[in-house]
Amino acid sequence: MELKLEKQQRQALKGSGTKKNKLVFLKKEWQRNKYVYLMLIPVLAYYFIFHYGPMYGLLMAFQKSYSPIKGILEGKWIGFDNFTMFFNSYYFWRIIKNTLILSFYSILFGFPAPIILALLLNEVRKKWFKSTVQTISYMPHFISVVVVVGMLKTFSSLDGGLFNVIRSFFDLQPIMFLAEKDMFRPMYILSNIWQGAGWASIIFLAALSNIDPQLYEAAKMDGAGRWKQLLHITLPGIMPTVVIMLILRLGAVMNADFQKILLMQTAPTYETSDVISTFIYRSGILEGNYTYSTAIGLINGIINFSLLLMANAISKKVNSTSLW
Repeated sequence: MELKLEKQQRQALKGSGTKKNKLVFLKKEWQRNKYVYLMLIPVLAYYFIFHYGPMYGLLMAFQKSYSPIKGILEGKWIGFDNFTMFFNSYYFWRIIKNTLILSFYSILFGFPAPIILALLLNEVRKKWFKSTVQTISYMPHFISVVVVVGMLKTFSSLDGGLFNVIRSFFDLQPIMFLAEKDMFRPMYILSNIWQGAGWASIIFLAALSNIDPQLYEAAKMDGAGRWKQLLHITLPGIMPTVVIMLILRLGAVMNADFQKILLMQTAPTYETSDVISTFIYRSGILEGNYTYSTAIGLINGIINFSLLLMANAISKKVNSTSLW
């Protein structure tokens, strides 16, 4: 009994000592970096006000209607009827399919594009050429989506549009690209790659700069050429960054670029361009069905969150790289 009591006392003292050490560490950390932590306040305030605060409005998903005068809590509660209505809707499978297809193609073709660009730039030895290419590839990121869609409309016009001029070289008839349902996805994906690949490559270039140059020197001494150096040093070196970025991308699978799709969308292309975000816009803003659109948005968020958790868990199990 005495031995047990002594052990318990030691454990208690050890626990209290650990707590004391933690408090001392936190106090020193605050004194050392208090201004850095104070800089986090605007960021935290932004997320609480504009991201977590509006989550109170998700209660509308379980109500029949919403009145700005009466408020959210005064609405008639109908349980999961809005969700059932959406699942039984004629548009359900169409918008789910279109959203997934656009996201799949964006990941398949759009995600590797900045990685390939970063790898190519990393192999360039002339600094002036490298900096010129980087500057040119970054510039489209700063062009407004409205301007990009305007450019697409100009290039695809029947009267002297660039795309139809190219078609004329192959004796093909001019077509209205933005009115062709089969052309919407290629134009959307390719324009996204053109606009975002250069900017997204910055992250991978930063990851490449962290690879130890001595590894390349050792590989050269062993007779490894550039291709083998790429396979055995470069790619493994940036793989943790690639995995993290892929996990984040998978967590936004159901979030297509609403603004760009809405601007590119025309009545003939609804069959391939109508996605969850545009459907929510029509239901909530144009038709005023706030509770129904809130339910659809909640479903969208749950799917994204679930995919993020799954991707993170699989990555953690397979290669020990994860967000948390």
